[in-house]
Amino acid sequence: MTGTWRRLAAITAAAGLALVASCGLQSGGALPLDVGPGSIKPVPALDGVKMTIGSKDFTEQITLGYIIEFAMAAAGAQVRDLTNIQGSNSTREAQLHGQIDLTYEYTGTGWINYLGNENPVPDPKAQFEAVRDADLAANGMVWIDPAPMNNTYALAMNKDTAQKTGVKTLSDYAKLVQSDPSAATTCVETEFNVRQDGFPGMARKYDFDANAARRQILQTGIIYQATADGNQCKFGEVFTTDGRIIALNLVLLDDDRQFFPKYNPALVMKKSFADAHPDVAKVMEPISAKLTNDAMTEMNRKVDVEGQEPADVARDWMVSEGFVTKPS
Repeated sequence: MTGTWRRLAAITAAAGLALVASCGLQSGGALPLDVGPGSIKPVPALDGVKMTIGSKDFTEQITLGYIIEFAMAAAGAQVRDLTNIQGSNSTREAQLHGQIDLTYEYTGTGWINYLGNENPVPDPKAQFEAVRDADLAANGMVWIDPAPMNNTYALAMNKDTAQKTGVKTLSDYAKLVQSDPSAATTCVETEFNVRQDGFPGMARKYDFDANAARRQILQTGIIYQATADGNQCKFGEVFTTDGRIIALNLVLLDDDRQFFPKYNPALVMKKSFADAHPDVAKVMEPISAKLTNDAMTEMNRKVDVEGQEPADVARDWMVSEGFVTKPS
């Protein structure tokens, strides 16, 4: 949602309460695990500062939310956990209304979904700069420290489907949809089915009729296994840093027309929060720099394939990188 939120105090408070009710947000909880200082040392200016950390409701986002929480706790802040908010729009509105102070958001989501642009910026640095400047001007939101990882959308298939159809690229997929829709049955999640950086936009970019494509709406986690099985889903929507791609031997289709935006996670906060707590950026900068595709894919794999808890995975990664320590 774009535009600057300028309301009278009473209206703002009422809207915030309505948001909590409509989004199902609770008051938040305490940090799930304790951490001690590592390379992140206590920061006097952050000592006791109350801050709420939020995330969306899928594995990678929840893990990223915990990474922020452990970093801020090690720096001395009093952290409130509000990870696992349902959907991008609810998370965004929660931040605009002041329900959460800090989150990792994806540059492509900000540019396309929140700021209403139709065309992504191909270069990741330029994409970050564009969304940073536009969101600050329009909404007073500060974007900092983009990570090198790019969790963009992709379509995947199993190796048998790849061999039988000869599909290697999204252009090949588009031709298959047009010639034999039943051979191109595609499983997608609800958001991807309607987002302009999802299926409808992809269909326009690759010149095929989205309505002619046979699609099934499934939950994100189910799509991976169903695509690997190859019966219900010949093709499936996936996220490129998801550990299940490797675990299930899925094959990604090449985005040969470079439709999908870059989705580099960056820290997002209100300008008032950023101005009041500049040390947050100093603490988080080296952490974001370590969030590569390989690092995030492995963390996602541990949660989605091995069944570990996101908080444990996030803390273990922070410990392995020396940012924090486990209390003895």
